Amino acid sequence: MEFEDKKIVFMGTPQFAAHILEGLFKANYTIVAAVTQPDKEVGRKKILTPSKVKEKALELSIPVLTPVKIKDEYEQVLSYEPDLIITAAYGQFIPSVILDYPKYKCINAHGSLLPKYRGGAPIQRAIINGEKETGITIQYMAKKMDQGEILYQRSIPIDIEDTNSTMFEKLSDLALDMLLQFLPKLFSGDVHPVMQDENEATYAWNLEKEIEEIGFSRPVRNVYDHIRGLLDAPGAYFLCKGKKYKMEKVFFEEYADTDPCVFQGLEKDYLRIDCEDGFIKVYQIKPEGKNSMDAKAFYNGAGRSLKGEKLG
Repeated sequence: MEFEDKKIVFMGTPQFAAHILEGLFKANYTIVAAVTQPDKEVGRKKILTPSKVKEKALELSIPVLTPVKIKDEYEQVLSYEPDLIITAAYGQFIPSVILDYPKYKCINAHGSLLPKYRGGAPIQRAIINGEKETGITIQYMAKKMDQGEILYQRSIPIDIEDTNSTMFEKLSDLALDMLLQFLPKLFSGDVHPVMQDENEATYAWNLEKEIEEIGFSRPVRNVYDHIRGLLDAPGAYFLCKGKKYKMEKVFFEEYADTDPCVFQGLEKDYLRIDCEDGFIKVYQIKPEGKNSMDAKAFYNGAGRSLKGEKLG
């Protein structure tokens, strides 16, 4: 195939990117190196853990680079003499010396319909904000965050039961499919870049820790979107009597007669927490310092003492 002699450096970090890397490799693209974030300490025991991209690259026998600051360690990347660099959720700004090097430039698979949701948390923010659709944009990379020309774009719906995790999977599949369609056109010169409309730009900044705490004084659909935009990671919790309770499986029901912010206890197989115009149904919960459990198990234990308590 005409693309087999094209040398590609792939840059990414989470599972979203690892899936794309594996798909490109299996499609016989020549991935000469994978660039990812350095290993990080994870969990209470602070176990040094590689990124999902590093794990996948090593499994596929692809050389791995883990620069702490790529702007200072760019020569490692350029030593592979890439014809093309593909990024997907890498997590660092790429310096001009790298952007300007490849013959076919640097392209990025971004998890939104640019120019909406530029930034590091586009999938989560779209769900939290109640968007009905999102998508993938393949763009040329530019010096400024996610402002490069658009090369290819496709949208998919955000279903009512979708969470952060399910949308990451769907969009990773979509990004891979789009790249497999687009790369032959890129290598043949059949590209038609489109400038982004700056007047339409919005931003999806990285998630701050404070966003994980859920308040229940708002309309129930807003609360539900907020929770599911954080599942399964980093997670969403409420505070009661000084302890955190992480909600792991939820849905909602619109209902006129509610007492907002009150933990109403167990109903059927869920815990009910009232909001402005309905209530959140919590089916799975993880109390601070304890294992995950279903609603009935929680309520038959410590949960009963929370009935009637006012939450945030």
